[in-house]
Amino acid sequence: MKSMIAYVTIGADDLDKAVAFYDPVFAALGCVRTFMEGGWAGYGPGEDPNGPGVMICAPYDGNPARAGNGVMIGLKANSQEQVQAFHKAALENGGTDEGAPGERPYGDGYYLAYVRDPTGNKLSAFYKPS
Repeated sequence: MKSMIAYVTIGADDLDKAVAFYDPVFAALGCVRTFMEGGWAGYGPGEDPNGPGVMICAPYDGNPARAGNGVMIGLKANSQEQVQAFHKAALENGGTDEGAPGERPYGDGYYLAYVRDPTGNKLSAFYKPS
C-alpha cells in the first residue's frame, strides 16, 4: 500500500529559526533537509524526492503562524533510541517537552515522546516493534 500522506506543512514565522530546530530534530530520526528555497524548507528520508515529507513555511494568508488546537504530527522512528534522540534534539534546539520518551498504553510496545516546536506545533516520535 502506498503512503496516504504526501506531505505535511508546518507554519513558521522565521524560517531560519525553524530550520535550526528541525534540522537536528529530523536528523535524530534519520531524515534530512531536502531543499530550502522560496521561503520553504523540506524534509524527508532522502531516498525519494517525491516521497512523504514535511514542509516548513510561513502561512499563506500572511497571518502569524500558530499551533492548531488538537493538531499533532506523528513521526515514525526506527528504534526507542531514535525516539530518545528526537526528544533530546528538540529540547536542545528551542522545543518544549510535552511528554518524555517512554512506553504508552496505546497498544503493545508503543514507545513515544512528545514535544512542541518553537512556534508551538505539537510533534511526536513513535516506535512500535513489529
